Amino acid sequence: MENFFSHFKSECFNRYTFRTSKEVKYAVKRYIQFYNQQRFQQKLNNLSPYEYRTQAA
Repeated sequence: MENFFSHFKSECFNRYTFRTSKEVKYAVKRYIQFYNQQRFQQKLNNLSPYEYRTQAA
């Protein structure tokens, strides 16, 4: 979890200025989707989690 939040803060939260809590919630949802489906991860041989799961099947 600490790794996720570190990436979240540096790749999403600290890059934007949010005016409302609604904007923050939207950004969190989008980042979680990006992190789980599209973001390349070194521990998965530089594949996205989606690509890694598809390859394993």
